[in-house]
Amino acid sequence: MGLQCGIVGLPNVGKSTLFNCLSNARAQSANFPFCTIEPNVGVITVPDERLIVLEQLVKPQRVVPTTVEIVDIAGLVKGASKGEGLGNKFLANIRETDAIIHVLRCFDDDNITHVDGSVNPVRDKEVIDMELQLKDLETVESRISRTEKIAKTGKDADAKKAYELLVRYKEALEKGKSARTVELTEPEKDIAKEFFLLTNKPVLYVCNVDEGSVVKGNKYVEQLHASIADENAEILVIAAKTEAEIAELETFEERQMFLADLGLKESGVVKLIRHAYHLLNLETYFTAGVQEVRAWTYHKGALAPQAAGVIHTDFEKGFIRAEVIKYDDFVKYKSEAACKEAGKMHVEGKEYVVQDGDIMHFRFNV
Repeated sequence: MGLQCGIVGLPNVGKSTLFNCLSNARAQSANFPFCTIEPNVGVITVPDERLIVLEQLVKPQRVVPTTVEIVDIAGLVKGASKGEGLGNKFLANIRETDAIIHVLRCFDDDNITHVDGSVNPVRDKEVIDMELQLKDLETVESRISRTEKIAKTGKDADAKKAYELLVRYKEALEKGKSARTVELTEPEKDIAKEFFLLTNKPVLYVCNVDEGSVVKGNKYVEQLHASIADENAEILVIAAKTEAEIAELETFEERQMFLADLGLKESGVVKLIRHAYHLLNLETYFTAGVQEVRAWTYHKGALAPQAAGVIHTDFEKGFIRAEVIKYDDFVKYKSEAACKEAGKMHVEGKEYVVQDGDIMHFRFNV
């Protein structure tokens, strides 16, 4: 689907370490490939235990997981919005992404120099926020100047709505607040997409902590929690150094023992990939046959024809119906035939909203 999450952060916060851990993500699971499109773009498999279960039941010739793209974006410095450092490249790269993974240093280590001389994740967050907000303010002011005259004539209702929303964004940005803090109605969300504001992108804050703080966090994580109270954002706690150590272990069993000693069920990298997938508002449906069990990515809320179009555009154009089995029913009855006999296969039409975990077979005619 071409959707990307961009990893951003100040220098020396652990951003590249995390990206390198993602590049070794195959070490976290039996089947976890990684490939490079460019030096800083990775296509990473989304871990999904349901695929393993379906493989055991169907015994297909192959299993194909779904993926998400992660981009390691150039480090940012103060003044990026005015082109300082790699500012122009940073802002151009982040504009091309669909969501942001913002890595923040939340650990003390005298051997790792902080660009601003001390550890303060809230301050670091505000540095990047400010640069993105300044760029957004520039965008909003430009759009206002183009929209205002048309909106005030009263002849164009869409222009009037856009202008009113732009004014609200301008007020928030001038107060040092990101665009995502502005509450929107559903129609306004559609209008907002046309503005391509950097601070309107969904964001996940990743707190890079020391090994001892992975489970319970620390004072820096608590400070960050308090600072994002009015944002529509989540926090994930990861120890990048520990993740790097896990990736170096030779066997899956060794890695699981290492995680168990830390009191963890899965690695932070696996959690990060899963969070990135959901940050993009994506869900998964499956096709299951003897030739292939496959996970397919679709936008949450998609109708059956749209989901069918993920496989091939002809499936959407010629959509007739979808035969749907719920994942739990498939696991319970252990085969498509048994589900059908038990009345657990449902025939759905064009208005069916696909649910995460649906096992689907599409009928179409072109």
